[in-house]
Amino acid sequence: MTRSQLFTVVFFALLALLLYQIGLILQPFLFPAIWAALLAHWVFPLHRRLTSLMRGRDTLSAGCLTVGVLTVVVVPVVLMSVSFVREAVAVEQTIQEWIAAGGVQELPERLATVPVVGNWLRSVVAGGGGQPVSIEDSVVSGAKWVSQFLVSQIGDFLKNAVVLISNFFIMLMVLFFLFKDGERWMESLYELIPMEESHKRKILTRLDQTVRAVVKGMLVTALVQGVLAGLAYFVLRVPFPMVLTALTIVLAPIPFGGTALVWGPVVVYLFAIGSVGKALGMLAWGVGVVSMIDQFLRPWLIGQEIQIPVLLLVLSVLGGLGLYGLLGLFAGPIIISLFMTAIQIYREEYFVPEAVAAPHSPP
Repeated sequence: MTRSQLFTVVFFALLALLLYQIGLILQPFLFPAIWAALLAHWVFPLHRRLTSLMRGRDTLSAGCLTVGVLTVVVVPVVLMSVSFVREAVAVEQTIQEWIAAGGVQELPERLATVPVVGNWLRSVVAGGGGQPVSIEDSVVSGAKWVSQFLVSQIGDFLKNAVVLISNFFIMLMVLFFLFKDGERWMESLYELIPMEESHKRKILTRLDQTVRAVVKGMLVTALVQGVLAGLAYFVLRVPFPMVLTALTIVLAPIPFGGTALVWGPVVVYLFAIGSVGKALGMLAWGVGVVSMIDQFLRPWLIGQEIQIPVLLLVLSVLGGLGLYGLLGLFAGPIIISLFMTAIQIYREEYFVPEAVAAPHSPP
């Protein structure tokens, strides 16, 4: 081994060791940094326009946009938290008034009016042996269990809240520096990639298209589902429709459950108060419209721009969710898209069909 070769081996071994150690150091901040990168990439065109309006003051533009993100996220969260506290008290009072008014005793008869399954629901409530179940006692004991559970989990809740707030502010800090210096960092990284110019450009273009398509598909689908569900909440005069609509939008990106985690309890509530027609209407609207929107709108919005087969897109979303959590909703399609680009480059540069590669034998 020559001196130059020995130096090369030692250098890259040291570089690999340093990268490994840096990875361990930065691992706790990986997910907030990735969320910041996704957000910065999506909002970066606005940063460019704002920097131009501010005569090239990119630091001021980055600060304004970071404060804007802080305001857009924190203010709604605080308002929704206050609303949830108030509404939780109102719901508890409503349940107590419903029990006092004899709603528990009337529940079996109201359930019996449900088409097709009414008699079965009534028998379940009445008990298999004909002895009526004390629903009131069940409600009270259930409330006590929930209260005890919340008290026992309060430590973990506070711990998770502290971690969540810390990660949020780490995300904001990373977001600020990505706005301020991200373009220069990307140019430096782009120059270091040991690939041909055409290949680098193709991969980065694909990455740009995929991130924008995935973010747009997730947000547009969630907003459409939230608006459609919100219309039903308002038409059916469900209590607290604005908060329910906001909660539907927040939970919509979750593949399993999603919007049903909101409109499902609304159906149960409408059945409980005796509004069987409204409950069936909400159920039909939730299953047939709100939930079905997610089955074709999101794959269409994402797949139309980045040309990923619908089946592969759905599997990448579900697999990413299981592997990375909510971040996997974005990471799964991005990884699949980059893989398809790599396959395309391989076909163009390295794959030679046998019919072309094999020499023709003389006649």
